[in-house]
Amino acid sequence: MACCKLSSMLLAILAVLAADPLAMMQPAAAATSAHLHFYMHDVIGGKSPTAVLVINGSRGGSFGDTVVIDDKLTEGTSQSSATVGRAQGYYMVASVANIELMVNMNVVLTSGPYAGSSLTVLGRDDVNVPVRELSVVGGTGLFRMACGYVLWKTITPEILDLEIFVNP
Repeated sequence: MACCKLSSMLLAILAVLAADPLAMMQPAAAATSAHLHFYMHDVIGGKSPTAVLVINGSRGGSFGDTVVIDDKLTEGTSQSSATVGRAQGYYMVASVANIELMVNMNVVLTSGPYAGSSLTVLGRDDVNVPVRELSVVGGTGLFRMACGYVLWKTITPEILDLEIFVNP
């Protein structure tokens, strides 16, 4: 009987020692899913652009064109709506034949219950499709290790409707 108690105690000690001490010190992410909805203002021209062409791809076409963004995210479609964060990253034309984009961006939330947290969005944006789906592949803060998807719709060439469904 003493042998069994000693074995159990040794097993418990080994389990504690094998655990990652840094992971145990980190606060846990929220345990519920989240649904976020806001508008992204992708301003390409004018006095205060938030999207800038940094690489001009192929001659005679747009394949390879790369745009860096720092787009405002708002509660409503108007630029003057309450700001909830920024979309920061880039998109590039990844198709020779069509305007199909590869998007890589961080949704950085600056107000509301998720302020200080971010989501990483990655995926293909076929602008000819009314509703596109991109992947949420990670996040920070309350969204650490998040996964989910974004439903992405074009309202105007400069305004996108983003609905994010995420499991933090």
